[in-house]
Amino acid sequence: MSLKKVLVWLAVAFVVFYVIQQPEASATMVRNAGEALGGAASSLAAFVGSLV
Repeated sequence: MSLKKVLVWLAVAFVVFYVIQQPEASATMVRNAGEALGGAASSLAAFVGSLV
């Protein structure tokens, strides 16, 4: 098994462990990431709209 596969499985195991141990914090983190992506998309749309 390659080192890359081992690291990927360790990362997946850590995420699963974190979600099980702290579901509220995980939900908050996902919500914040979604809001950040939404804000970035809105800003990009405004920028492209101002070019026209």
